[in-house]
Amino acid sequence: MLKILNVEQARTTLLRRPDVDEIVVTESMRRRTLAAFGEDLPPEEAVRRILRDVRSQGDAALITWTHKLDGVALAAEQIAVRKADVAAAYDRVDEKVVLALRQAAERIARFHARPVAQTWMTTELGGVLGQVVRPLRRVGVYIPGGSAPLASTLLMTVIPARQAGVKEVIVCAPPSSTRPPLPHPVILVAADIAQVDEIYAVGGAQAIGAMAYGTATIRRVDKICGPGNTFVVLAKRQVFGVCGIDSLPGPTETVVIADESANPTWVAADLLAQAEHLGGTALLLTPSRPLAEAVSAAVAAQLADLPQPNREAVTESLAQRSGAVVTQDLAEAIALANDFAPEHLCLSVKDPWAWVDAIHSAGGIFVGEHSYEVLGDYVAGPSHVMPTGGTARFASPLSALDFVRVTNVVALDEATAQRLAPAAVKLAEAEDLHAHANAARRRMNANR
Repeated sequence: MLKILNVEQARTTLLRRPDVDEIVVTESMRRRTLAAFGEDLPPEEAVRRILRDVRSQGDAALITWTHKLDGVALAAEQIAVRKADVAAAYDRVDEKVVLALRQAAERIARFHARPVAQTWMTTELGGVLGQVVRPLRRVGVYIPGGSAPLASTLLMTVIPARQAGVKEVIVCAPPSSTRPPLPHPVILVAADIAQVDEIYAVGGAQAIGAMAYGTATIRRVDKICGPGNTFVVLAKRQVFGVCGIDSLPGPTETVVIADESANPTWVAADLLAQAEHLGGTALLLTPSRPLAEAVSAAVAAQLADLPQPNREAVTESLAQRSGAVVTQDLAEAIALANDFAPEHLCLSVKDPWAWVDAIHSAGGIFVGEHSYEVLGDYVAGPSHVMPTGGTARFASPLSALDFVRVTNVVALDEATAQRLAPAAVKLAEAEDLHAHANAARRRMNANR
């Protein structure tokens, strides 16, 4: 069931990154676009039209596009979710799920409570120089509600923002066809536990537009965070600059590095958990071919136990961008992982801490077989919002740092300003910016 490849084969297939601008248009996406727009539009153009309408028509566009794309009739007064509907959602969510959400929220809050960047000032360079660190004022979080209502992602995005000191956090999530039309109840409960200020029953590109531009009902935000489908990601790309954007997330991915000491049943379970996300990448890198074969057999056995819809999604993911790669040794496996720069990197080896320092490109490192990635998805504490698509080469996981901004403070005394002015004049003249030079020169001559 799990493809077993050598390193050369893997480099040209599983380890080859698709072009960053490559947009896969599925048949279902094409049908929805055709039904909504009356023509077969490229996704970028479809999103551009939705955003244009939201910017010019506000709430009316949210209602129109929610009906066209989601098939949900939404009235203006139903865009904002009422507190009574949030309270009622608890009756529709299993009590044990609520307790698990509370446990996860408590651990996430404790992890992100550690101090982040702080305001500082110094007089060492003359006068006063420094940086003021302040939280963003208003943040919007998008939570998908389709095949998987990602309540855990809500907790892992909203809570770091709260810990950073953000005063207002709102959530947009697609409504269902219930009456009244509301987001999934587990999303409403998670939002309440995370102390979200406002919840809106709006999804897709229109939700991104509403948070970026603002409407009569939804006030604009300073930054938008959260995952979503192709339309959501394209919308985030198109509104960047109007407001801040956390990232442009792609399909999720896990690399497991394992040696002969690893439990093949556990490794197979970890790979299947990742492959359950349609389009996800699940890779095993190991110097042990017997382990690769044992994991492949365990994958086939465990796959048969999954419910039919999940089995279909896993089977498709395994066929596309998943497999086992037999390396020469663990060092080569680590090198391949660094080149791939995965979202999750799991070390299922005899001495995992011996390899941690060798890993320089990964969103998260899961050290040892008891630190399995599913715990990171839900209850470990760090945010599971991590860089995908190879961006772990330069990007970091979501944290409280994503919700603060830094302002430079320059308060030079007169003596320091006089001492620095000649250098400023020379540099400005070297750049042919003579008005710049003049501004400094006039201060130089002021007391002469």
